[in-house]
Amino acid sequence: MSVVAAYIYRDGVRTRSVSLDDPQALATAPEEFVWIGLFEPSPDELQRLQGRFRLHPLAIEDALNAHQSPKVEVYGRELFVVTRTAQLVEGAIVYGETAIFVGSGHVITVRHGSARAHTELREQLEASPGLLAKGADYVLHAVLDFVVDGYVPIVEALEEEVLEIERRALEAFLSHAEVKRLFQLRRDLIRFKRVLSPMAEMCGRLEHLDTPCLDEDVKPYFRDVHDHVQRVESRVDALREVITSVFEAASLLEQQRQGEITRKLAAWAAILAVPTAVAGVYGMNFEHMPELRWTYGYPAAMAVIAAICGVLWTRFRKNGWL
Repeated sequence: MSVVAAYIYRDGVRTRSVSLDDPQALATAPEEFVWIGLFEPSPDELQRLQGRFRLHPLAIEDALNAHQSPKVEVYGRELFVVTRTAQLVEGAIVYGETAIFVGSGHVITVRHGSARAHTELREQLEASPGLLAKGADYVLHAVLDFVVDGYVPIVEALEEEVLEIERRALEAFLSHAEVKRLFQLRRDLIRFKRVLSPMAEMCGRLEHLDTPCLDEDVKPYFRDVHDHVQRVESRVDALREVITSVFEAASLLEQQRQGEITRKLAAWAAILAVPTAVAGVYGMNFEHMPELRWTYGYPAAMAVIAAICGVLWTRFRKNGWL
């Protein structure tokens, strides 16, 4: 069975557990609601829930396929919400999906590919009966807030990684692996933005949605989730700009370092050209060469070479070429 947890709550307090195999146990009183959590359920399990809670067939199909963008759909008195979860696995953002059915007296969460179970979330809500007593629509808010909170550690980890690469770019040339990693991060952030924008739009719609599934008292909570998504989205945009600036700074610094290396090579080439030129002249073996038979000709030639090289080295050093 893929049922992670299934409990009935009255006035925010858990009263009993239920089983999908017993349709009678799923019946709730007007002041009660049931919260069923599923992880990658089978079609048979969802069909049983469909028959008991009269879930819309299109919503059941979307919950099974698990390849949907964040959205909210209203089917009569039933609300169907799809969210995209995300987590960082070995430096890459891995996505999952959570579908949520909210109706009169029930909330059903269907997770696909997400390693973050709702067990901790249940415990936090059960520790605050006053909030849980608001009903199934408050559980919807709590699940959305739980999903959005999972985005923050991803952005923080990527920010630290990008800042570390930026620090290394200021000290030395970026390696091929580091440049490749920056391109990968930029691609990941673009895909992440494609998830955040529909999530923000969906939360904004829930804030103003007029449906019997949502009480007016709960709608301000959706505004809070909407603000959280927008903050994450702005941090992602800022991080993409930082990556672009790292590329530009690394390119400029690399050009600057290459210019410095070129100047040094040119300076040493000019210095080495002096002994090369003098040696080339005396290596032509003409019969009448200047000071060819002078006793101090060799030391004098070496002294002239050393003096000229020394003057060139001093000037290049003074100009910052060496």
